[in-house]
Parts: sequence; structure tokens; C-alpha cells
Amino acid sequence: MRAVCPVSGGCHKLNIKSGSYRLGVDVGGTNTDAVLMRGLKLVASVKASTTPNVREGIVAAIKAVISEAGLAPDQVSVVSIGTTHFTNAFVQRKGLDRVGVVRIALPASQALPPFSGWPDDMAEALRSDTVMVRGGYQYDGRINAALDEDAIARAARTFRSRGINAVALSALFSPVNDAMELRALEIISSEHPDSVVTLSSHIGRIGLLERENAGIMNASLSSLARETVEGFRQALSDIGIRANFYISQNDGTLMNADLVEKYPVLTFASGPTNSMRGAAFLSGLQEAMVVDIGGTTTDIGVLKQGFPRESSITVDIGGVRTNFRMPDILALGLGGGSRVDLSSGPDGLRIGPDSVGYEIASQAMVFGGEVLTATDIAVAAGYADIGDRSRVAHLAADIVNAGVAEIHRMIEEGVDRMKANSEEIPLILVGGGSILVDRPIAGVSETVLHRDAGVANAIGASIAQVGGEVDKVFSYEALGRDAAIERAFAEAKRRALVSGAAEETIGIMSVEELPLAYVPGQSVRVRMKVAGDLAGLDNHAPG
Repeated sequence: MRAVCPVSGGCHKLNIKSGSYRLGVDVGGTNTDAVLMRGLKLVASVKASTTPNVREGIVAAIKAVISEAGLAPDQVSVVSIGTTHFTNAFVQRKGLDRVGVVRIALPASQALPPFSGWPDDMAEALRSDTVMVRGGYQYDGRINAALDEDAIARAARTFRSRGINAVALSALFSPVNDAMELRALEIISSEHPDSVVTLSSHIGRIGLLERENAGIMNASLSSLARETVEGFRQALSDIGIRANFYISQNDGTLMNADLVEKYPVLTFASGPTNSMRGAAFLSGLQEAMVVDIGGTTTDIGVLKQGFPRESSITVDIGGVRTNFRMPDILALGLGGGSRVDLSSGPDGLRIGPDSVGYEIASQAMVFGGEVLTATDIAVAAGYADIGDRSRVAHLAADIVNAGVAEIHRMIEEGVDRMKANSEEIPLILVGGGSILVDRPIAGVSETVLHRDAGVANAIGASIAQVGGEVDKVFSYEALGRDAAIERAFAEAKRRALVSGAAEETIGIMSVEELPLAYVPGQSVRVRMKVAGDLAGLDNHAPG
């Protein structure tokens, strides 16, 4: 059951102040895109190649877009950055911390210790000491066992003696009641002041193993998150931008830099989310399919009320099962830099998943390279105007035709997989690789391509607002439905305020009420998201 505007806070609206210059940056595998928006108007945009040193690419893109707009750096009111940095680091096992894990659940869950089901190499890279202690709650809020505070203190002292500062803390049914996690946090912080503790109840949802996995993931990124945020902060300072900066979350909202240091996993899949929010903004459509074609991959998702449809199943990240929120995205190995494999001739032509990535400007044939890419096929076919077409004029017609057909077949198959039913809905095409599409896509009512589709990701970052979320079980019998909804709204609103939202603008994005069968007291799981405008923009608004 879905409720609409059930509390006095009202429903979420996009209401960006017209006087403020907002800088949006999205760092992708191939390009770093930057836009300047004033209110809801696009002032300037640039696409720059992503560099091996991410910071250098961001600085170059920001300097270019500010120069194009003719602004001084101190005229920028707020900066929003979308990055795949943390996702890539985890999947590639780079720059991760070893993690001390504390699970509060005994006597339950003894058969499946932490890191169960993880790929061996990933577990080996992150695992330090794992401790299981008595405590936690049952599904209806009753105590499973009293918290063993002495065991928590011993674990903290062990972590400190071994130099393990990243700690992941999870308790049985902590989304229902997080009191034991909070108490354990107090003990660990007292015994090990240098520790950085991730509480699973602040990230994941009901389901101990998957929620614990999310906490371990987050804790492993602790050092990288601090270094990355500081790098972004220093880069903006070097440019002369004094405005606050925010980083995109994967639900289409922002969180401030301090929270990113605590919860970097909430940025996972924020790139596709930014593109989808930008697609909704550019097209004016709230219900549609979005196909975002980049340099390496094509991400396909569905807009619901202007935001990405959320995945309803357990999500696998780098071979690890998690249950924290993620957009429902299908990623295909198709992009502008995807290599074209002709080893089996035109009839067996394959595109991707290998890609030249950010080196497309030097390796693709139309740019003087020797690698046949999807972009070369589109240029040779005559519908993409980029690079030097004469460099692909020698390609045989059967190869070009087979390549064009394969590009569209891959997209049509992906669209079909993401549709919930046979009903045709609009398709919004975005991303720098949108030049690959030149034919109608089967199964959609229309294809929408805006002139600024190539920077939809950065636009999505720039218009994003600040969000807050709560996912808890309430007893409607004890509280009453209205009081439970109000309590959920108050908690979600509090989280949005902490992230930097202006209180008077906060409204509900979505709320779901899921009755729990066989649980006493009319127990209902309430999931609520709220969003609001950034606070304090008027302090930076240009005259």
C-alpha cells in the first residue's frame, strides 16, 4: 500500500532558487562532465576526459565550465559532485581498509559468521578480527538477549592493539531498535578513540547478513572516503570556490561532505541515478524508461515519479550480497568506446564488453587510433558527426550494417528486460554515447532526445536536493497509524536536516507501508524518503 502526503510536511517538489549558481559535476569512466545552472536554467556545460588522477579531471572540468560561463569562482553558490570512485574502489579491491567486525546476535546466527558467502579474495583483503557477542532484538522488538558489554569492550581493545580502526557493527533486527548498536558504539569509541564505526542500522535494512555486509563494505572505505573528500575540498579551494559541496547519493538526493566520509556506500550507483534525474528534468517526464549510454556501459532504468525505481531484491556488488537501497539498473557492456569484435566476421560481430574507456580520444579510428569501436560504427553509418569520418570510410557496408543492428538489438533487449509489463512507455535517451542510436527502439511509445542529453548526469547532480530516509517497523496497534507515520516522517526529516536541508522545504518523496504477516500488534514496516532544498543558498546567491 502506498500513501501520498500523509503528514503535514507535504509532498516533495523541485523548487530551486532562481538566483543561485549551482555547479554540477559527474565523474564517469570516460568523461567528467560539468554544468552551471542558475535556478532551472542551464548556463554552461563542458565534457572533459576523465584522467587517471580523478582530482585533476575534476579541476579541469570545473575551470572550463566557469570560464565558459564568464563567472568568477566565488559566484558559485553550491557544488554537487557525482562520482563512481567508491564503487570502483570496492569492486577492484583498491585502497580498502581491513575491518574489525562486531555482530550482536548470539545465541542466534552462530552457523553463519561474518563474511559468509564473500568471494575468497575479497574476504581475505578486508577480514581482520570478527567477534560475535550476545544481544540483539527479535522481529517484534522483544530482546533476543541482553547486550554483553564486556565482550564489546574486549573487542574494541583488541582492534586498537592491532591497529584496526575501521569497525563494522551490526545487531540482530537493529532496524527495529538500534539501541544496542548505539550503546556498543559508545563502548567502542571509549575504548578505541581512533576507531571509525559503521552502524549497520544506518545503512542497511532488515536481513542481518546482507545488512552486515553493507556495513563491512562501508567500513572498508573509511580511509578512502576521508582522502577523497579532502581531495575534493582542496581542489575546490585551489580553484577559488568557497561554496559548500555535496556528493550525490544513489536515490537522487545529496549528502554533505561530512556524511560522505561516514557513509560512502550510499554513493554506489549514483552516476546512473544522476543521469536519470537529469533525464526527468530535461524531458519533463516523470514516468519513463531511461537509457544512459556512456563510454563503457549503457545503464537502463525506470523513472517513477521522477526518481529511479528502487531495486526490490538483494543487490550483488563485487560478488557480495547487500540490502541497502540501490536503484534498479541494468548495465550493458555497450558504450561509445566499446570494442567491436570481427573475429567471426560480420554475421558473428560482437560489441563490448571490453572498452577503450577514457582513451577513446586516442584509440578510436575516427580519432586517429587503430581500435574499431561502437562510435566508429555510428560515424561510418553516417548518423554520428564526430571525429574524422574519412578514417572509417574503408569499412565494408556489411560490417557497418551488422554493427548498427547489434547496437540497437542490445538496447532493445535491455529495455525489454527492464519493463514491468507489455505497456509501451516513453524512452529518454541520455549520455555522450546517445549518438549510437539512430533507429526507433521496439517496445517504447516514443524516444526523447534533448539537445543537452550528453550532460544529463551533471545536470542531475546540479538540481539534486537533500534527502533523508527511514526504514523501521512500527506497531500500529500500540501507536496508531497516524502517529507511526508522523514518527517516521520526523526521523526522516531529522536525517535530511543533518544532511543540510532547509527545514521549511522538506517534503515526502515516497512512503510505503508493508504489513508484516504473522507478527503481533499490527506490525507494519514503514519506508519513507523525504527531500528538501539546500539550506543557506541565499547566503551565496549572486546579486
